[in-house]
Amino acid sequence: MAKEETRAWLERTLTEGLRPSHLEVLDESAAHAGHKGSGGGGHYRVTVVSEVFRGLSPIARHRAVYALLGDAMQREIHALALSTRTPEEAS
Repeated sequence: MAKEETRAWLERTLTEGLRPSHLEVLDESAAHAGHKGSGGGGHYRVTVVSEVFRGLSPIARHRAVYALLGDAMQREIHALALSTRTPEEAS
């Protein structure tokens, strides 16, 4: 999958799975071009605000995101920086 396709796929997948009130997916791959070990996977920064995160620890929130992304974390995504908040935390 091309980097732009991966970014769009991330947006769709996270929107469907988390029903966020705010979602931002930034492709930071260009800043890491030639990064050893990336295997061609992209670098992404994701901010998600969702009710789904209510009552979950930060680790549980990240695990929920990783569960949605599945095997893409082994192929299309080399690095993923996550910010996961509830609506109250975001305001």
